[in-house]
Amino acid sequence: MAIHLISDLHLHADAPWLGELFQRTLRQWAGHIDALYILGDLFEYWVGDDDDDAFARSMVAAMRDFSRHTPLYVMHGNRDFLLGAGFAAASGATLLPDPHPLQAYGRSYLLSHGDALCGDDTAYQQFRAMVRQPAWQQAFLLKPLAERHAIARHIREQSESRKQQDGPNEISDVTEDAVLTLLAANPGCTLIHGHTHRPARHHYPLAGQSRERWVIQDWHDGRAGYLRLDDSGVSAHPLS
Repeated sequence: MAIHLISDLHLHADAPWLGELFQRTLRQWAGHIDALYILGDLFEYWVGDDDDDAFARSMVAAMRDFSRHTPLYVMHGNRDFLLGAGFAAASGATLLPDPHPLQAYGRSYLLSHGDALCGDDTAYQQFRAMVRQPAWQQAFLLKPLAERHAIARHIREQSESRKQQDGPNEISDVTEDAVLTLLAANPGCTLIHGHTHRPARHHYPLAGQSRERWVIQDWHDGRAGYLRLDDSGVSAHPLS
């Protein structure tokens, strides 16, 4: 048995292959792994648990079917930070804080979405600090659903425009200082995150030990992958 981790699926109705792959993967894994962890940006955007979008609801229903057989854990990302208690109840998922420590198969891990580690992107960090405030979220969720969708689409269009200007790797990477600070505060843990869309395995010498940071493969442009935790440690695998 094993634990699987995925991140940055960015599910949305304009990319039906993503939804189909997600549903198929859930069916394949249900009852055959110890748990599934989704480390943020499951959805391209999420405007509130009261959203009646048919595509989103079909994804939540698939998660509910999965969670009847296998524990399911979800962490907020920078796109779906408004996932709340209603989503958790409908999907059967447990919402996790960021970062989240995990003990599995005799090893220690620290799970994160990863956006908080991108300190060089000061504009995003200011935006993140604002939208994570309960008062801001409460005010946003009081807006009519159509207005919330319009705001989310506008933010998405701005992001796509930035990609055209700056290239596909416009998302800033994590800073070494942020990573080392987090690793030092969590001795013995292997750090696992997504967000940066730069799947890799990194090594850091810290306090006389070799520490690791794994970045999960995003689901984008026909590519998809996951990390597997088992008795052997961490390993990366593709999905097709």
